[in-house]
Amino acid sequence: MMTPWSNRPLGGWRVLVPRGGPWGHGVASDLRAAGATPVVAPMINFAPADDAEALKVTLASLAAGAFDWLTVTSATTVDVLSAHQATVPSSTHIAAVGETTAAALTAAGYQVDLVPPEDNSAKGLLRELAQFEQYGAELRILTLRSDIAKPVLTEGLIARGHTVESVVAYRTIGVPVDEAIVRDIQAGAFKAVLVTSGSVAEQIQLQLGPLPETMIVAAIGPQTARDAEAYGVRVDLVAKERSAVSLIDAIVEMAKAAKADDE
Repeated sequence: MMTPWSNRPLGGWRVLVPRGGPWGHGVASDLRAAGATPVVAPMINFAPADDAEALKVTLASLAAGAFDWLTVTSATTVDVLSAHQATVPSSTHIAAVGETTAAALTAAGYQVDLVPPEDNSAKGLLRELAQFEQYGAELRILTLRSDIAKPVLTEGLIARGHTVESVVAYRTIGVPVDEAIVRDIQAGAFKAVLVTSGSVAEQIQLQLGPLPETMIVAAIGPQTARDAEAYGVRVDLVAKERSAVSLIDAIVEMAKAAKADDE
């Protein structure tokens, strides 16, 4: 007997969601709506920065108006700002790397002044900040980052003559996946896995090894796809935009195309 779920585009799909928290569970809800069976198994987590005092001093400088711009490149950084009850004065503009980060900032009560319209990456943010560099004026910029983030934004801004303070806001650590999930993946019981960052890709390679050819590896954006491939994780599908909605849409479109080919 055909169930209501089987008529949905992802009916019968078991999908690994390797991030927890509000993002992971929100994605799981959207996947269920499309008929999939999501399994939320966080593969990374975040820990306080090793130099907590340096972060505290920097946030105090931020509150005192020491910076013209604050750049935020992840929703996790927003969590850090909220946890420290950080104040961003009106004289300091905030640049967010993408819509997801911008939404997290807005929800936390911060005003976002700049979001790259297309390229949601450090390079895209660097390119968009150029419009505020008038008459060769030197800007004072604070870049908050994870311990493993590449210094693309910081180095690019320094090269353009700005004063940049780059501070580690948090550390990224791996989380072991349940052995039962690993066995199911190796047995081909999962249809897809979502790759949401380079650090997630690294854990997929370390913990899951070569994935079955039948398992679709979907990356949230071009940069994440490149990072995944650098870690040795093949990528089958890349979302057009760096957002959960775009990622799920891409999987749904692939499923519909595959179903049409079978008919």
